[in-house]
Order: sequence, then structure tokens, then C-alpha cells
Amino acid sequence: MTVLKTSLRNFLAHKGRMALSAIAVLLSVAFVCGTLVFTDTMNTTFDKLFQVTSSDVTVSAKGASDTGETTSDTGKPPVLPGAVVGTIERAPGVKSAEGTVFSTSVTVVDGDKERLSPTSGAPTIVGNWNANDARTMKITAGAAPKGSGQIMVDADTAKKHHLKLGDDIGVITAVGTHHARVSGIAAFTVTNPGAAIFYLDTKTAQQALVGRTGVFTNVNVTADQGVTDARLKRDVSTALGTGYQVQTAKEVADANQQDVKSFLDVMRYAMLGFAGIAFLVGIFLIINTFSMLVAQRTREIGLMRAIGSSRRQVNRSVLIEALLLGVVGSVLGVGAGVGIAVGLMKLMGQIGMHLSTDDLTVAWTTPVAGVVLGVVVTVLAAYLPARRAGKISPMAALRDAGAPADARAGVIRAVIGLVLTGAGAASLAAAAADDHATTGSAWLGLGIVLSLIGFVVIGPLLASGVVRVLGAVVLRVFGPVGRMAERNALRNPRRTGATGAALMIGLALVACLSVVGSSMVASATDQLDKTVGADFIVQSDNGSVITPQAVDALKSTPGLERVTEYKVLPVSLTTPDGKVSRNETLNAADPGYAEDLRTKTVQGDLADAYGADSMSVFATFAKDHGIELGSQVDVAFKDGRTAELTVRAITSDEVVVDKGAMYVSIATAKKYVPADKMPLDVLFFATAKEGQQDAAYKALKASLHDYPQYTVRDQTDYKQALKDQIGQLLNLIYGLLALAIIVAVLGVVNTLALSVVERTREIGLMRAIGLSRRQLRRMIRLESVVIALFGALLGLGLGMGWGATAQKLLALQGLKVLDIPWPTIITVFIASAFVGLFAALIPAFRAGRMNVLSAIATE
Repeated sequence: MTVLKTSLRNFLAHKGRMALSAIAVLLSVAFVCGTLVFTDTMNTTFDKLFQVTSSDVTVSAKGASDTGETTSDTGKPPVLPGAVVGTIERAPGVKSAEGTVFSTSVTVVDGDKERLSPTSGAPTIVGNWNANDARTMKITAGAAPKGSGQIMVDADTAKKHHLKLGDDIGVITAVGTHHARVSGIAAFTVTNPGAAIFYLDTKTAQQALVGRTGVFTNVNVTADQGVTDARLKRDVSTALGTGYQVQTAKEVADANQQDVKSFLDVMRYAMLGFAGIAFLVGIFLIINTFSMLVAQRTREIGLMRAIGSSRRQVNRSVLIEALLLGVVGSVLGVGAGVGIAVGLMKLMGQIGMHLSTDDLTVAWTTPVAGVVLGVVVTVLAAYLPARRAGKISPMAALRDAGAPADARAGVIRAVIGLVLTGAGAASLAAAAADDHATTGSAWLGLGIVLSLIGFVVIGPLLASGVVRVLGAVVLRVFGPVGRMAERNALRNPRRTGATGAALMIGLALVACLSVVGSSMVASATDQLDKTVGADFIVQSDNGSVITPQAVDALKSTPGLERVTEYKVLPVSLTTPDGKVSRNETLNAADPGYAEDLRTKTVQGDLADAYGADSMSVFATFAKDHGIELGSQVDVAFKDGRTAELTVRAITSDEVVVDKGAMYVSIATAKKYVPADKMPLDVLFFATAKEGQQDAAYKALKASLHDYPQYTVRDQTDYKQALKDQIGQLLNLIYGLLALAIIVAVLGVVNTLALSVVERTREIGLMRAIGLSRRQLRRMIRLESVVIALFGALLGLGLGMGWGATAQKLLALQGLKVLDIPWPTIITVFIASAFVGLFAALIPAFRAGRMNVLSAIATE
């Protein structure tokens, strides 16, 4: 009980010094709990949506996916004959059956041809207005569509794009473009997670989406009273026979939820990973805090030992303080986590994914996990300082506070750090030299972990040298004040090393990802320059196929020398070794594609693969199946016949564009696939006539003016799009890493604040002999800057090493250009100095306000 009282008294006595450590725990726990609450809420939202929108039993074509997405590579959904509805209605246990038709392979535009698709990545759905939708939608303005000239839109999409009754809407599908005017607006009675939904009447939907009436993509079946979904499924399946997909409401909901779950799991684990990094950084802050508090209380602990306190009691006292810190920070963090989850939901609402706070889900496991994690991490972080406190002898009562650390322990630490760093460097070298991506990645992961731990352990040794160099370059220009700042940073290398290590971790990851991202862009750009011979690439950004009408517009564009179609055909291959490779694809193109994409071959000429009954394979596939030039491969085309094709070229695996592709000519594919089953083009390549590139670029854009779902890019545009995609991903990662960097900044603030308290008497003496308040504040700011630069230098150097090694592994995939983004690296390094200045503002201000006489009198 005495130990508990002592711990509580010390905790309350130093609550101001504990505050920043508590904030670090709070932020880390908040990020974990916020992630869990946010993803659980999204799961709840989608669960409710799928449960409400699913009929008792759903019947669809055999080729439809489990999730109900029925659009095929022809751009049209597989359909059921209308007579199926009558057959189902006559089945036992059926109360009603209603045919529906819908597609997500659509582009919807307003009267100005601006797309009305969600920006969140959610689908755009066009279908017929039916009884099942009427259960989850309420018409708030106008009326349901009647006739081909009317369309109804969901309220969220109408609000976002300022649509009103009577506005012109264009629905673009593989069939063509259908125009209608808004007849009604319907609001969801459940949470809409962001999809844009448009409704036509049944006949119009059939004609616009499929190209003919009398067919459906699904049939929604309602059971009679007392009939279970499982029994209804069995009876409907018996009535229909084979060739149909019959699913209960639970099966449809589970299939939809599985897709959502895959996305949410990736999001959850990624965000929890960044929370883990923040926790790791917070550990350094907590260790520093308790180490400094123990050092400042050396005489006090010595007196406790002298009057009878045992080592175990002293140790336990410090750990109880850590426990109190962990509990307070974790409990506040749980509450803040719920706030973060609500904030994320509001943010998702801004980009179109609407999540209602009515569905806010806080499972009991979330606060428990947050509190346990926060407390355990805090107590573990305080263990070393507590152990050090337990070793303080009664004689310490006669010494000044802040006695230097054990020199022998420093030597042992340096040796361990050097060994770990050397092992990490050896692992990174092994990764760079490995010819196999799998084992190389394992070496890379091991090298990152060992080198990071090694740098953390060896931090005090590095601080002694690096700070001197930084001091000579940065601080000496500030005269005596700069030299004092340097000496303050060097006074306790262990403390400086730990403070810098917190910042090092975040910046190492930033540097590593910057190098990888920049190298990917540079490598892809280099490959595009070397391999892409076409001037223009035409494709849909949402993966839609190119309609025949758009193809005609493309081919009639003036100023083009060559236009190349490009299709993807699903096939099964039977190779010379007798093995059957299912779920393969052949890329079918016009012969001009050999010039549009100058793919490197290891055997043969790619142009020969576009001859009659010829094909190409890639090197790994050829090696695995014993294929050589002239080998025969049986190709079973989906929805077509089986062909015996001759291998005329084997392409290299060391490419970026179309890596692992197998080619065949469109003419060969047409011999074995019926015209009505032939997939539509997924993209087009076009080459301008000599000297007419600019005119052809404008002409192509003009030709596709009525087809806003497609984008025309020249090589410069394509490179920029690639750079933007990688840049957006990196910016998202940097944003998540910002949490760790914020915690690291708190560590610098805390270290300086405690350092000011520790040096109270010293500061008073310096002020007494003439040091001005301005000089004192500058000294503390410069000390902070040099610590921040020390952490940045280590982090950026370490991260560039990781990134360069990762690029060696990417080179195995064809990304062979190493590009160090020096502007980013230099900017981050300079920004670190400003981070140091910012971190020192409050400690410097407090130091400057000290009363000189009171400071001198402090013991």
C-alpha cells in the first residue's frame, strides 16, 4: 500500500511532465480504436444493406458472379429468358417472382457530358425499378419512370451533381447511348454506401443494357408464409433444372460481404500497421520520459533506499506510475478513437461514401483491446527505467541528480548495436544479390528489422559523432550559444539517441517509400519510352470495354496512320507436357501491335505470332511447360471452339508493360469464336501520320466527344497518369505516417521540457552571469534542431538504403531504374529543422521565463 501511495504521489507531482507521454499513448490507442470502430461500422452498414436488399431467393444466369455482378467481357450482362419467371412462379413455395435487369458496366453523364459516377470507387448501377428496390427506396420527388424518355436517380447522386426533375441524362452502355429526362428522385431508407443508382422502366432497361427485350439478369423470388429460404431454393432449383444459379438471401449477402470484407481487411490491417509504428515511436518517448524522471529523482530514490525501501519496491513504484500513465492515456484514447471513427465517416461522406452514425458500432473487444494494448506497451516501455531505478544504491543520496550512466553498459550496448547493424547490412546485401523475389523479400524484411533495431541500439554512439558534425556545420555560426547547444545535445548521448530514433523511424519509412515510388515511375517511364511505339492510347478509366460505336468513331479519325484493336480472351490451354492451364487469357490484337508495343523476345519474332493459327507465350510459361518455337498448344476459347495454335515467339519476362501476356491475332481468334461471343476491345492504340501528332491528338478527342467514358492519352499523358496514381498512394501513406511523426515531435518536446527542468540551476547560473533570455531560448531551439536533424539524417540514410535494396528486387520484375528523389529527401531534411524549431517553442519559452534567483536556489 505504501508503494502505491508513493507511486500515486509521484505521478501527480509530475503530471505535467507525464502529459506528453500520455498524449502519445492516447494518439496511438485512438488510432487503433478508431480503425476498429470505423471498419466495424462499415461492416454493419453493408450487412444491413445486403440483408435488406436481398430477396428470399435470387436466380441468375450460370455465368453470373456470386455477388450479382453480371457484366461480361462483351459489355452486356448474361441474361435469363423471360419465360423463366413463369416457371419459377409455378414452383411450390413461391409467393411471387419478379424479373429484374441491371448492369454496372455503364457510364452515366449529364447534359454537359460530365460523368455522374461516384468518386469513391463505388459502382454506378443502372437497372429497372422493381418491387425489391421499392422496399429500400422512397420516392421523394417526381415519380417512377414510365416510358423510354424517363429515368429516376437516387437522392445522394442528385444532390451531389445538382440534378433536378427534367434534367437530361445519358446512359452509355455497350448497346449505345440512351437519353432520358429525370422523372423522379428516390432516397435510400437504409444507408447508401456511395453507389450511384439510376432506374429505367423494365422494357427500356432491357433495351438499353442488353439490346433486346424479354430477358432478365436476375429473378427475385419471394417465399410463401412458412417456407424457409433453403426449401424455396431447393424447390426453385428443381423446377428450373441445371444451367441456373440459385442463391438464398444469406448466400447473396455473404458473397457480397466477402468482397467488402476483403477490402476492409486490407484497410484495417494497413491502418493498424501504421498505428503499430506510432506505438513503436511512442515507446521511445515513454522510455525517455521515465529515464529522465528516474535520473532527476536519483537522490530521492537513494534516500528511499537508505530508509529501508527494497529494490523491488522502487522498481514496482516506477512500474505503477507507468501503469497509471497507460490507463489514463488508454482510456482517453478509446474515447478519442470513437471520435476519429466518426471523423473518418464524415470524411468518407465528403468523397461520396455515406455512412450513418446510427450504425456506429463499438464492439466490446475494441475498448478492451485499446486499453490492454496501451497499458502493456507503456509498462513494457517503462521496464528498463524501472530496472535502472531499482539499481540505485543508498549512497546515491549523497550524489547530484542525473549521474552518468554505467560506462560498461554503454560499451556492451555499442557492441550489440554494431553486431545488429552489421547483420542488417548483410541481410540487405543478400536481398540485393538474390535472383528470386520470394527469398529476396524475406532477406529484405529481415534486413529492415535488424538494421532498424541496430540503429536504435547504436543511437548513443552515433549521436556522439553525428551531432559533432552537425554542430560544426549548423551550430558554430551561432557562436557560444551554438556551442552550448551542441554540448547540451552531447551531454547525454543515450537520451539524444532515443529522441532522434523516434523521428528516425517515421522518416526512414518516408525515404524508403519515396525511393521505391520514384523508381517505379522512372522504370515504367523508361519502359514506355523503349517499348511503346504508338502515339496514343485510348481506354476507359473504370475498366469498361470500348463499344462498337466508339470503335467506328476512332477508326474514322483523320490523321491516323494505324489503329490497333486489343481484346482479352479467356481460354484454357493444353500444353505439350499434357497439362491443362485453366483460367488463362490470350491478348488478341491486330498485327500492328508488334510495332505499337516493342516487346522483347527471347526466341522468335513477335510479328510472327500474329500470323494465322499462331501465338506467343512468355518465357516462364514456356520453361514450365517445355514449350519451344514450333510447339503446338491446344487453345479452348471460352464460348468458342478449340484451336491448335503454333508458338511462333517466346517473350521475355523482363518487361513492365503487358508482363506475362500471351498474344494471338484478332483474325485467328475470330476463326474460333462466334461474332456474337467475341469480347469487345479493352483498349486501342493509335499512331499518327508523320508530323501530324498534335492534329491527330485533337482529332481523336473530338471523335470521342460523345463517348466521355473513354480517355485519350499520348505518351506524356500516360506517364503523368502513372505518376499521379503512385503519387496519390504515397500521399495516403505519408498521411498515415504523419501520426508517427507527430508522436516523435512530442518526444522532442518532452525531452527538451524535462531537460529544462533537469538543468534549472544551471540555467539560473548562466542567466546570472549574463546570458540573455533571447540567447537562452535560442540555445534550446538550436539543441532541438540538431536533435531533429540527427534523427532525420539517420532516418533518411537508412530509408534510402532500404529503398535501394527494394528496387533491386523490383528489377527482377522489370523495374530496373533506381531513382533517388533528391528534391523530396532534401525537403524532408530541411523540414526536420523546422520541426525541431517548432518542438522547442514551449520548452524555450518556459526556460526564458524562469526566475534567476529561484533557479539558482533549486537543488
